[in-house]
Amino acid sequence: MNKFLSIALVLVGSFSLFAQPEVTEKEIESHIIFLTSEKNGGRYPGTKANKRVVKYIIKDFKSSGIEAFDEGYKQPFEAKLRVAEGEPEKPLAPTCNVVGFIEGNDPELKNEYIVLGAHYDHLGLGGPSSKSDKKNAIHFGADDNASGTAALLEISEKLAAHRGELKRSIIFIAFGAEEQGLLGSKYFTEHPLVPNENIKLMINMDMVGRLNDKKQVYMGGAGTFPGGVDFMKDLGVSLGLNPGVHAGGVGGSDHVSFYKKGISVLGMHTGGHPQYHTPEDTLEFINLVGEKMVCEYIFQTILKKASSTDDIYFINQD
Repeated sequence: MNKFLSIALVLVGSFSLFAQPEVTEKEIESHIIFLTSEKNGGRYPGTKANKRVVKYIIKDFKSSGIEAFDEGYKQPFEAKLRVAEGEPEKPLAPTCNVVGFIEGNDPELKNEYIVLGAHYDHLGLGGPSSKSDKKNAIHFGADDNASGTAALLEISEKLAAHRGELKRSIIFIAFGAEEQGLLGSKYFTEHPLVPNENIKLMINMDMVGRLNDKKQVYMGGAGTFPGGVDFMKDLGVSLGLNPGVHAGGVGGSDHVSFYKKGISVLGMHTGGHPQYHTPEDTLEFINLVGEKMVCEYIFQTILKKASSTDDIYFINQD
């Protein structure tokens, strides 16, 4: 990192300490509007829309003072695209993860990392993973997973404003090609930018925009780190939520790639719905007030774990 960039990042961080950005419904909505626009056509890997979304995420990271690793914000890889049975394979699609971080302040604990992730891709015009009979219709993916991507951007901004409180470092990852088989998270864990053994907890957000009237937030993997189940229950209740906390139940999104590497995980979501993997998964169904509450829950989880000296280690739940 050059001298001038270092000074700029310090200034951004210093400003954010005074500015204290908050997660807002307006900003969540703005992110989702962009991500689900017709122009972005379902955020399919290998498309111009994919590049446009990546550029948007990088711009937001930069404006929040989220630093890049030496390799830059992009972690490129090629995705093997799913096809229906009997159809020919498609060419590999160039895509990438978008990765940034905040360095912790403790001389030793800054070498331990908490990862916050969400996949930014969706199904494009449908394909074999679609649950709809409509052919060649944009699958907007407002909940899956524009909601998680919006949460990633909002939480990272707020954590940057609290960087002075962090002992451990935080890595933020917008994963590519999750819908093609967790490809972005698999690539990251096979080509980690820090040693996998230094990653102490990975929190994944996949479909966090549909908080119901009972304010139920679901998560799997809380038993993969010490005291996780009670910690997540107590914190959720204190924030007015009704947390459904599972010790195991690691599930089927990007956190699975980390769990398979012996890393503690939390897979966060607000539940399934009839619009899943259909063109009807649109902004009108997003509970913006509810998503703000979920963002605060995850922000508080990371802030408390990253600012403590509690030992975090992997507990197998298989």
